[in-house]
Amino acid sequence: MRGPDSGIAGGGRLGRNGGRMLHVVLIEPEIPPNTGNIGRLCLATGAHLHLVQPLGFSIDDKTLKRAGLDYWKDVTVTVWESFAGLQAAQPATARFFFLTTKTARAYWDARFLDGDFLVFGRETKGLPESLLEDHAARCLTIPMTPDTRSLNLATAVGIVLYEAVRQGKLGVDS
Repeated sequence: MRGPDSGIAGGGRLGRNGGRMLHVVLIEPEIPPNTGNIGRLCLATGAHLHLVQPLGFSIDDKTLKRAGLDYWKDVTVTVWESFAGLQAAQPATARFFFLTTKTARAYWDARFLDGDFLVFGRETKGLPESLLEDHAARCLTIPMTPDTRSLNLATAVGIVLYEAVRQGKLGVDS
């Protein structure tokens, strides 16, 4: 695993900053290259990647590693049997934000903090309705034109993750 003081291409270095970290959660990801690209985003921002089973691929998949390039081995990844298990392992104060097209609250209206979890669903179905209903106050969307159904998962993660980094400059030295 790679520490939070790793270099970022194109601007600055990640700093320790008291161990600040964001968390990206992929519930039942299906497409290996998306997960590989998201792993690269997590490494670049010092974020922890959480994968919730079942996965639509093997963690040793060649296409996953190809998309993550030679960075995959340095990404901090935890695989969970269930989302409930991931939540139960976190402090009661942990904040989870659920990204969906089924809400009107834009991601830029949220104030992200150190330790927040950004939760994304399957490429083909998104997050389960029951999860969205149980956490309606924490649902966020990426606004799009009416004719756009959704964005690529890796693109969506990049948009929201870098907004969280921008807001708090989490882990980025000035």
